[in-house]
Amino acid sequence: MPTWRIDLSYDGTGYRGYASQVGLRTVQGELESALETILGTGVVTSVAGRTDAGVHARHQVVSFQHPDVDPVPLARSLNGILGPEMSFMAISETQEDFSARFSATWRRYRYLIDRGPAPDPSRRHEAWFPGRVVDLRLMREVAADLVGEHDFSSFCRHVEGKSNVRRLTSAEWVENGDFLEFWVEANAFCHQMVRSLVGHTYDIGRGFTEPGSTAAVIAARDRSQVATVAPAHGLTLWEVGY
Repeated sequence: MPTWRIDLSYDGTGYRGYASQVGLRTVQGELESALETILGTGVVTSVAGRTDAGVHARHQVVSFQHPDVDPVPLARSLNGILGPEMSFMAISETQEDFSARFSATWRRYRYLIDRGPAPDPSRRHEAWFPGRVVDLRLMREVAADLVGEHDFSSFCRHVEGKSNVRRLTSAEWVENGDFLEFWVEANAFCHQMVRSLVGHTYDIGRGFTEPGSTAAVIAARDRSQVATVAPAHGLTLWEVGY
């Protein structure tokens, strides 16, 4: 059966995350409902990154199988039903064994902190305004210490039977005017991992956590070692590689 790839973006503000949940409004739930309405039959989707409630996606990838799809009208119909919260950039036929989740080799996220004198209301849904002065030099040092393959259990919600070993290929803090951008790329991420990485670097940057503690925090494999989980609305799934 033909496999189809959907490239989309969304504002996660009004959704309870990507994954379907009974009685809750989710990206997957709304997308699969719209696909069923248009195609006349239910489909099961696979996704590159299951974003949490309130997290956004600049470039998410979804795949599904269906015998008969006309990509251009389907994209137009999805944009009509689900826009403007979701935007469908492309729908294309791909290799039959393609999986948006399992074929992905890396994911890249951006976290945005507003450090202006007052919060920017036009970006309130995409940037965290903690209202504290931070030491960017220390935060950059912490980010560099995170790169490599580690067991990130101290930064993830525990899921029985699941490994939290991940390979971070890059992590850096970048200044952009009144904003600080945390860019991180890895083969995969576990639940709340990026927001916990941000929280840990932020706590060191504001003087709450001891500089040089990152190696010990990683080695502890203990969720209680990370005090702060950054709010979801500052996080965006930026890009997925295949």
